[in-house]
Amino acid sequence: MSTIRLRAAALLASFALVLTGCFMSPGKFSSELVLTGPDSFTFSYEGEIFFLGLSKLAQMEAAGEAFSPSCFDDETFESRDCTPEEEAEQRAEWEAGAAERAANAKKQAEQMAALMGGIDPFDPKAADELVNLLSRQKGWERVVHKGDGVFDVSYRVTGTMGHDFTFPMIEGFPPTNPFVQVFLRKGGQVRINAPGFAAQNGETGMLGTMLGAGSFASMAAMGMAAEGDQGADAIPGIPALDGTFTIRTTGGMRVLANNTDEGPAADASGEALIWRISPRTAQPPTALIATGG
Repeated sequence: MSTIRLRAAALLASFALVLTGCFMSPGKFSSELVLTGPDSFTFSYEGEIFFLGLSKLAQMEAAGEAFSPSCFDDETFESRDCTPEEEAEQRAEWEAGAAERAANAKKQAEQMAALMGGIDPFDPKAADELVNLLSRQKGWERVVHKGDGVFDVSYRVTGTMGHDFTFPMIEGFPPTNPFVQVFLRKGGQVRINAPGFAAQNGETGMLGTMLGAGSFASMAAMGMAAEGDQGADAIPGIPALDGTFTIRTTGGMRVLANNTDEGPAADASGEALIWRISPRTAQPPTALIATGG
């Protein structure tokens, strides 16, 4: 797949992801969940979070690109120069759809603002508004906008196991894009899922993942598959998924199930489960822990 067609596919997919509530993704990160007792925990996330609504990719899709003719070879499907007749025909079609594109752009901007707690993604101060919003919430110790929708954050929270836990939870944002989920079960068991820490899906393929999963890392993965390992940059603005997720237990807790490659390893205070995450990570991390609580 050529870089031009790859970018076009990413543009088409970007707003589809927003409509399904998939508007955040990890970039380079390190995250850890420590079960400090049968009814207590500490969770941390250090690194990048990508917000699609504040990226150039989403704004290009919502605002509509300037006219650019596009022609392909019928046999090889490679990009080629358009003939004057083809370009004139495409320009006429593009101009005829101007009103519809403007209406769609307005609707898409409103939908993205609704998903971002009322923050208008086209406002030049939108990134500053998001920084202020996160900084007000407990746990967000550092929030810095690096540009193009990518934020460098430090999040840390300590709590009790009297309720389920999800990260991230942002005031005014729908809880539809979780990176990590902790579910309490009866009998002193804890189920931990990390749906945001995976990019691929072996059953549906990368495109199916890109349109239905909670991670934009699948777009970068598609770029890598199409262009080689350097191809993640073919889709500008989306940071590659690159990190580690660790679960640590203490005391007499037992790991009942997990999908790490190596299984639990002995730790100073108990056991540790470690997942190394990349654009080729096919299955989200998951574990079942008996806490004894």
